[in-house]
Amino acid sequence: MEFLRVRLAESGVAHVVMARGPANAVNDAMYRELADLFGDIDRIGGNVRAVVLSAEGRHFCAGNDLDEFRTMTPGNAAERMWRVRETFFAITDCPVPVIGAIHGAALGAGIALAASCDFVVATPDSRFGLPELTVGVMGGARHLARIAPQPLVRRMFFTGEPLSGAEFAAAGAAVTIVEADRLMAEATRLAERIAAFSPTAVRVAKRTLDRVETMELRQGYRHEQGATERMSGHPDAKEALAAFLEKRAPHYRPRDRDHHWYGL
Repeated sequence: MEFLRVRLAESGVAHVVMARGPANAVNDAMYRELADLFGDIDRIGGNVRAVVLSAEGRHFCAGNDLDEFRTMTPGNAAERMWRVRETFFAITDCPVPVIGAIHGAALGAGIALAASCDFVVATPDSRFGLPELTVGVMGGARHLARIAPQPLVRRMFFTGEPLSGAEFAAAGAAVTIVEADRLMAEATRLAERIAAFSPTAVRVAKRTLDRVETMELRQGYRHEQGATERMSGHPDAKEALAAFLEKRAPHYRPRDRDHHWYGL
């Protein structure tokens, strides 16, 4: 891949690093690479248990490549918009949890990439913003609503003014703020904690949480209970409980590839 650097640690944590200088602005080719990778995360290796998405350089992602926007018209926009949204959805639908590690700017497409992750760790001086109106486009608000309350989403969209990571969190956004020198260590620590659980259970949990996110309470909780019922027959569920009661480290099986467990 031209714009992504990928490394899989022994713990099962995959590090995906965006690398398109100077600001990781996303062009069509980079969207394709992200969609292909997150759409088939096991191409990295059979032991992927969690992903940390980060970036090289000064910024996480300063938005879309605006040179490509200059050639966009109602006639050719549909295909490009499809490519963009399928990339974000590939990250959201990744079968293992994805942690966004944000430094520098996360603007426009950058904030949508961050909000497509399961959760976000960011530096105090990172910058989150939706400058869409300043460049004559729409988009990003619905993704931002996954991690920020609606009044904050609307403020950011209608003003186009970015907020620092510290301001963003203080205004109600669901981001964890850590100092810059601890960003990758903290994102990796959280990913390794996830990776230490049953790899089968984590994938069942990821699929379950993705499905219940848009359900109302009663329907969603019934769906979660269905996952509990299904997993109660898996050896890892018994091992987790036994290890907890016996105050010892659990010993889980390799990821079960029987799709019976994921058919929720």
